[in-house]
Amino acid sequence: MRKIWRRAKPKDEGKIFRLNWQIRVPEVFLIDENNINVGVMPTSQALKIAGEADLDLVEVNPKGNPPVAKILDFGQFKYERDKKAHKQKVQQKKVDIKGIRLSLRISQHDLEIRQEQARKFIERGDKLKIELGLRGREKQHTQKALEIMKNFVIALEKTEGLNIIREQDLTKQGGSFNIILANKAQ
Repeated sequence: MRKIWRRAKPKDEGKIFRLNWQIRVPEVFLIDENNINVGVMPTSQALKIAGEADLDLVEVNPKGNPPVAKILDFGQFKYERDKKAHKQKVQQKKVDIKGIRLSLRISQHDLEIRQEQARKFIERGDKLKIELGLRGREKQHTQKALEIMKNFVIALEKTEGLNIIREQDLTKQGGSFNIILANKAQ
């Protein structure tokens, strides 16, 4: 069977601005380089004014009636817009979902270590997914599995300084139990 290769779609670079001779409308609402509303005028006259100021005529709002065009240095405008977008991207906090796996035959010491790991993850601001998988004959002991999960969550909720909420309640999928917890900021 022959495989068909398709070219990757280019990434969307946000809003595309028309500038200078790319503006095809007969009239524009002009805003000059000092942010003063000049008013509605023919595009050719607006281009002359922009050329005299040695700047670009940029269509800021193409959906306006008539479209809004502004006289500015497009290179500087694009640089500031990219800088602002980068700053917003840096300020976003990415929340990871950390996972902790339990088992039906987990010892008390191992359970305490997992609780300490879970506490650290939640304090750091990450969400926590707790899984308990049942294999083979363990699937007959779902009550014991539920008890282990509930005791684990209760022990985490009793931890001081944490305000734990359940983002997803205890669910059973196939042979495993899952729950997602997060620390609600106070």
